[in-house]
Amino acid sequence: MVRAGLTVERVTGAGAELADEVGLDRVTMSQVARRLGVKDASLYTHVRGLDDLRGRIALLAADEKTMRIAEATAGRAGRDALVAFADAWREYAHEHPGRYTATQTPMEIDPELATKAPGPRRAVELTYGMLRGYGLAEPDLTDAVRLLRSTFHGFVALEAAGGFAHARSPQQSWVRALDALHTLLEHWPPSREGDSA
Repeated sequence: MVRAGLTVERVTGAGAELADEVGLDRVTMSQVARRLGVKDASLYTHVRGLDDLRGRIALLAADEKTMRIAEATAGRAGRDALVAFADAWREYAHEHPGRYTATQTPMEIDPELATKAPGPRRAVELTYGMLRGYGLAEPDLTDAVRLLRSTFHGFVALEAAGGFAHARSPQQSWVRALDALHTLLEHWPPSREGDSA
C-alpha cells in the first residue's frame, strides 16, 4: 500500500532537496524513501528508478531556474537584461547546487515527459530573445548562446569548487565578466565565410 499523499511530485521534490544537500550523484532511492518515511518499493509506483528520478529532478530544476530568469529579465533589455539573466542563473546555482547540477548533466529523460516540460523550451526562448536585443541573428545567435552558457556555467562551477582563491572577490570578477560580455555582444564580430564546421 502506497503511503497516503505520496505522489510523483513529492518524490521528485524530496529527491531535489536531497540533491541540494548531498549532491546529485549521491542521491539514492533508499535515501529518498527514508526522507519520505516509506519503504523503497513504494517509490517505484511513482518513478521507474534512479535514472527516471534524476531526469525528473532535472526537469523540475529547469522549470524553477527558467521561471527565476524570466521574472528577473521581464521588461529589461540590453545590459540590464544580460545582468539580470546572469545573476538569476548564478543565484539559482548557489541556492540549489544539486538541482543546478541536474540541469547541466546530460541524462536520458523520458521523451514524453520532456515534451511536456516547459522549462527547457522556455529557457531557449528567453536566451535567444535576450540576445536578439543585441541585434544578433543566426548563426551568431547560437554561437552567442554557447558563449554565455559556457561563461555562466564555468564561473559558477569553479566558484562552487573553491577555484577562486585569489584575494579579489569572485563578485568583482563576475561584474567585470558581465561588462565584458555586454561589450562583446554589442560589437559581435561578423561571421567569416568558410568557417569550419
